[in-house]
Amino acid sequence: MTGSPRLRDEPDLRNEPDLRDQPGLRDQPGLPLAEFLRGRAGAVWATLLDHPFPAEMAAGTLPPAKFRFYLDQNLLYLPEYARVLAAGATVARDDAELRRFSSALVNITDTEIPQNERLRAAIARLGAGPSAHHDVLAPAAQAYVAYLAMVAARFGPAEIFAAILPCAWSYGQIGRRLSPSAVDHPVYADWIRFWSTDEATAYEAELLAHANTLDDRPDRPDRERLATIFLTAARFERAFWDMAYHAEHWADLA
Repeated sequence: MTGSPRLRDEPDLRNEPDLRDQPGLRDQPGLPLAEFLRGRAGAVWATLLDHPFPAEMAAGTLPPAKFRFYLDQNLLYLPEYARVLAAGATVARDDAELRRFSSALVNITDTEIPQNERLRAAIARLGAGPSAHHDVLAPAAQAYVAYLAMVAARFGPAEIFAAILPCAWSYGQIGRRLSPSAVDHPVYADWIRFWSTDEATAYEAELLAHANTLDDRPDRPDRERLATIFLTAARFERAFWDMAYHAEHWADLA
């Protein structure tokens, strides 16, 4: 990720409010859209931040084979995620929205995919070879990319943005939560550092700032629809972590 100056309306993610446990959060005048979406995700959001997979990475106890399975699946998922960002760029309503989707797309192709490839090479040096059927999307990953593609096909840029937001936002929160106590593991520490750097935090803040500007448009989006899309994407994020933790693949490929 590349750093950038803080925008005037960017939230300070170092002191962000904790809205993880408010599934019944009601829409309120003046409540920023990003906070509303995360608050409505409620307990699902909490399971992302507290999932045992990243927690065991921070402790240095996660079996390398599990991390290899995660990376193999993530490197199949990320190009599809990037294609959804490209779809968002094609329906952008102005130059600012076009730049936001394009910037996020470049971040995936030029930063996150290469980082995942480096981590995969590093975990291989610890003895974690390719996972079984590493070139096939596992069920949870397949369902996730299919959902993102459906949102991109059926809806507009606001809904696409709500669908892609849980991924980057939750990873940043996970990295910052784990960083202070993470052990100096030769591979896992790099993943945690990547998601807890000032550059990563600035990128995340730009995404949230853009989300909050959606309410300022004349064609203000339906917050309830966005909340449903955001929550569903957060559920898929949880399913992806579960899939990686248990190395879940198609039954006929097990």
